[in-house]
Amino acid sequence: MGPIALAFGLAALAWVLVVGDLLRRHRPAWHWYLAGYPLTACRVVFTWRKVAMLNDLSVSQRPPRGLLGDLVVKGDPLRLVTPRLSFPRANRMGLTATVRLHAGQTPATYMKAADALVHAWKVHAVRVTSPERGLVLLTATASDPLASPGLASAPAALLSALIGVLENGGAWVMDLRIVPHWLIAGATRSGKSTLLARLITQLAPQRVALVGIDCKGGMELGLFADRLSTLTTCRREAVAVLSALVDDMQERMGACRTAGVRSIWELPDKLRPIPVVVIVDEIAELYLSDGRRESKAEVEQCSTLLLRLAQLGAALGMHLVVAGQRVGSDLGPGVTALRAQLGGRICHRVNDPGTAEMTLGDLNKDAVVVAQSITAEEQGVAVCTGPDGGWSRSRSHLTTTEEAMATARKHTAMTPELPAVDRALAALEGGSQ
Repeated sequence: MGPIALAFGLAALAWVLVVGDLLRRHRPAWHWYLAGYPLTACRVVFTWRKVAMLNDLSVSQRPPRGLLGDLVVKGDPLRLVTPRLSFPRANRMGLTATVRLHAGQTPATYMKAADALVHAWKVHAVRVTSPERGLVLLTATASDPLASPGLASAPAALLSALIGVLENGGAWVMDLRIVPHWLIAGATRSGKSTLLARLITQLAPQRVALVGIDCKGGMELGLFADRLSTLTTCRREAVAVLSALVDDMQERMGACRTAGVRSIWELPDKLRPIPVVVIVDEIAELYLSDGRRESKAEVEQCSTLLLRLAQLGAALGMHLVVAGQRVGSDLGPGVTALRAQLGGRICHRVNDPGTAEMTLGDLNKDAVVVAQSITAEEQGVAVCTGPDGGWSRSRSHLTTTEEAMATARKHTAMTPELPAVDRALAALEGGSQ
């Protein structure tokens, strides 16, 4: 019976390993619930007290100083009380647990201990948030969902673009009706151009006017010229186009005022002007000056016009998507003022800390640290903000240049005309002859 039992045991073990490997590859969520979650939950429960004590999460009910006669004695407290941890609850990406804070504790202490929790629980990441006063929510992610993201899905809507996947496995959506203006930063080969291609691919089938400003000679946005209502390749043309859009914005204000409404979305469909999305690639080119008077004047005009569109355009169907390799305060106060109006932020891997700080620093310092940790191998990975004011790691779906160009050509008939912009460019061309 011994050899037979041993053979049977080995066969059962081999079967479990094979099935486990198949589940891991084809049904990762099932594998997590059946095998990963029970083990990780045990680690959380059995290591919590030790991790809390080693990382100053436990507190003493007695003060660290005592009075011995007339002498004040200072020493380590003998009785440490560990914060109360709820039993971990599973989700398809990991688990969550709630900690009730002791008096005097803040979530910042738990944020500092996040790396220690990652190693103790053997998970990919631990996010610390505070859903209400006195509570801390620990969200552990079992593995990196952005390492091999699947295709997410989201309902199609006007001015809404499905960009990729969030670190919680949900769909990453840029909805310009909710967050009207965006700032996108990223170094060369970080995924910024792929994200712009994905955005144009998603907006191309919609009844939306796309205006491209690419002062690198149109090398990036020129690939999608079939779907762009207009494309400018130098700052002089950009000034003319932005001026025309600001004039159009004034006309939209008048139409709303006459109809007694506060936005174009309250107008009847027949009277509603078409939404316009202005996509600026390499914003630094609009703010750099060679010192000549004409160059300085163009920079000032661009700065003022972009700021006016950002401040007033949301309710009037004018939206900005501004991208650049470097976005720093050294480009001038105009960039800082514009940044304040761009509520949506996306930061890929960047070459300097100043760009990450400029992109995310005024929203969340932790997001800056995470953005700076993105490696060169993680192309397409970024830190993005959400409509609720929070932030998340994300990854855009890979959209090749050929795919984006084919989509632009396919939807050429959807390209609306912008007469005011065409007249401005024609006047500029006539004046230069």
